[in-house]
Amino acid sequence: MDLVGDLLARDRRTRDLALVTPDGRERTYHDLITNGYKAANVLRYLGVRTGATVAVEPTPGFHTTLAFLGAAAVGAPVRFDPAAGIDAGDRVVLAPVATAAAFDPTPGTNLAAFGGPPDRPETTHWEQELWSENPGMPPSDVAPDDPVAREADGDVSHRELCSLAAAAVEAADIDEETRVVLRGPFSDHPALAAGLVAPLSVGGTAVLATANDGEAAGDDSRGNVAIAPAAASVPEPRRLDPASIAPTAE
Repeated sequence: MDLVGDLLARDRRTRDLALVTPDGRERTYHDLITNGYKAANVLRYLGVRTGATVAVEPTPGFHTTLAFLGAAAVGAPVRFDPAAGIDAGDRVVLAPVATAAAFDPTPGTNLAAFGGPPDRPETTHWEQELWSENPGMPPSDVAPDDPVAREADGDVSHRELCSLAAAAVEAADIDEETRVVLRGPFSDHPALAAGLVAPLSVGGTAVLATANDGEAAGDDSRGNVAIAPAAASVPEPRRLDPASIAPTAE
């Protein structure tokens, strides 16, 4: 797999469990992929095309996952920093409703909020648009070397992120019976690869969790990425250090 958008292939829409969000809700591959199509269509409605940048809240959750997958599918790199996206004039900035209320985007940037209806009519209500969108996958022209994530020190390509995910699958023996728990932010791209892309790429389950009380995401003593058989309970028996993963050979 060289494209993150391949995770949304139509023939992968099964009733197997794909995602568990921090509130404990479960989504099947059918749910996740269908809503990924909808997210892609919302972004296109907001003006996103191949190469345009989408800034997204870095905290792992259902809507941030959909925004990442939808943007990847239409060839739009994601910057996991809404405030930086506002400063940079990114095409779309998606943030929690309380955070979005403090932003003042310049012309050319469409602001969207999730977690409830925004106060300002010019801010897009993400959930409302998502639920009403077409569940068909929009056309796109994406290449493996196109950027999928924008970071302060440079872009990360689809190929690079997928290669890290493949390395995580191999290093941790991740398969369709595996639950991978992610406690770090999506802005940590090795954790994003190991904790989200890797399990989804092999039909496993990505579990988006919160840090311990009083700890920021990414500082949890239980580790940013943990691996467990499908039936295992917390604490998970194995840990994976995303920083130690070497990309697979081309």
